[in-house]
Amino acid sequence: MKRSRKALWRALLGLALLAAVLALADVGRVLARLREAQWGWLAAGLLAAVASNVVSALRWRALARWLGCELGAGQANRWYFQAMSLNALLPGAVVGGDVYRAVQLRRAGQPGAAAGWSVLLDRLSGLWMLCALGGVGAAACADVLAPWLRLAPGVLAALALAGTALWLALPWALPWLLRGSHARAQVGGGGWLATLAAAAHRPGFGAQLGWQSLASLAVQVLSAAALACGGMALGLRLGVAAWAFAIAPVFLMAALPVSVGGWGTREAAAVAALAPFGVAPAAAVGVGMVYGLYGVAQALLGALAFGLPARGGGAPTG
Repeated sequence: MKRSRKALWRALLGLALLAAVLALADVGRVLARLREAQWGWLAAGLLAAVASNVVSALRWRALARWLGCELGAGQANRWYFQAMSLNALLPGAVVGGDVYRAVQLRRAGQPGAAAGWSVLLDRLSGLWMLCALGGVGAAACADVLAPWLRLAPGVLAALALAGTALWLALPWALPWLLRGSHARAQVGGGGWLATLAAAAHRPGFGAQLGWQSLASLAVQVLSAAALACGGMALGLRLGVAAWAFAIAPVFLMAALPVSVGGWGTREAAAVAALAPFGVAPAAAVGVGMVYGLYGVAQALLGALAFGLPARGGGAPTG
């Protein structure tokens, strides 16, 4: 009962925030923007959003197989889009869908620790590259953002680039950070870190991390393209660097477990992130809502996948 009440309060909080943002931006102006949206750009944005999640599913599959799970490409996409459907319906942002993916892997007879780590590391991989791309975007937009932060443009650019470089280097230190757990795993210990430590010390760690990096970069570039297409559908013409910066606060806020499907937090973040570039609140809210509708469309695909029969009786190996 307590958990249900907490979920309800989170959902209501997200809706209240969305209502407040709409009121501040003027609901009439937001609706006018949406009514004038160009369908060609909307369709392009939806295709980019779908492509981004297909790449995400394949990235997760590669990570799961590296950790010792058998997972086919079709099953990975099926479970990924089903998880998106749950994310759009349940309070708690991305948590419900992530749990679903891990549970499905375990039900398919895959190792429980590897299943859990595959989902967690897949999520962290996306957030890692999202923040890195946002940092590069912030450096490229330093002359626009610096006055808002009361910093010199050169200082802001240097800080953003230095922070991004350190952030990108962090995963490469994983074998060193896990050396103790790996040593204990060799003698039958290591606890819950044993699976990750063994994988980090396996030959090919560098190649796997390189693949994860490229896949995560592709995911975020496609996601940024989807957001930008939504903006262009509403008449916004911003540079590539502006969208690269904006995706970090917009997507991070949408992932907070205080709403359903990111509604409310995403739109509030869009207003704050796009304001330095002269975007009016009504247009910024519209961009956030368009991206949210992309998620709803994909959640419907995931919902349809729940009704499709699975192939085979176990985990696919293809």
